[in-house]
Amino acid sequence: MRRTVIGLFALLSASGTIVACAERAADEPTVASPTPAKPIHASIGALFVDGSHYCTASVVHSPRGDELLTAAHCIHDGEGGGYLANVTFAPGFHDGVAPYGYWQVGGELVAQGWIDSSDPNLDVGFATARQEGSPEPLEAVTGANQLGTNGPFARPVTVAGYPDGVDEVATCETHTQQQDEHQVRVDCPGFATGTSGSPLVADPSPETKTGTVVGVIGGYEAGGYTDDVSYSSYFDDQITDLYNRATTMP
Repeated sequence: MRRTVIGLFALLSASGTIVACAERAADEPTVASPTPAKPIHASIGALFVDGSHYCTASVVHSPRGDELLTAAHCIHDGEGGGYLANVTFAPGFHDGVAPYGYWQVGGELVAQGWIDSSDPNLDVGFATARQEGSPEPLEAVTGANQLGTNGPFARPVTVAGYPDGVDEVATCETHTQQQDEHQVRVDCPGFATGTSGSPLVADPSPETKTGTVVGVIGGYEAGGYTDDVSYSSYFDDQITDLYNRATTMP
């Protein structure tokens, strides 16, 4: 499972209610000031809750310019659970620094099949990210990937995400493979806990590294039980429908 386990315990109160601290914890990385040069993977960032990194997310193009894409299990606990609270997103996170600050995550949406039964074929989630006082939406600051669905199972991709205990993005250039009718496999070394939600990007720009996102680490085995093999739910019409719902929510 590529979502940090310690993050799960931090979310639960004694009564079992999901809780999280809205303030930045003392050990949470600092915000850079002034903003440095744009990181090469500015559209990819770390997800935090209660001061702890636990997953990865990326910016996906949307009409409002504020949409995130990650694994469903990064924002919803699945069958018997609910949506996580007080999650923040740090785009372009590197060297313990959040160059664009922390953006509050809201408007989370996962498929009903994930809510009802933790269906690994629907381990995909969308959410919004907004920052009080920002004159621009997130996408204008970081750039974004286009969403790609119903593409080939086998194709070259770049994968990028944030393993726990690492202060910079881990990257891998590889090829996707078909695991089964609804799952994609990628072989990338070093994609450990914390990389759930990492985007699989086809045809990335050499300059911005943005392209077409065709998967996210998650799905089978919650993304993979070893650091060298990862999985993704296949992006089909159900993911298109979920995106359309997410980007038209009030």
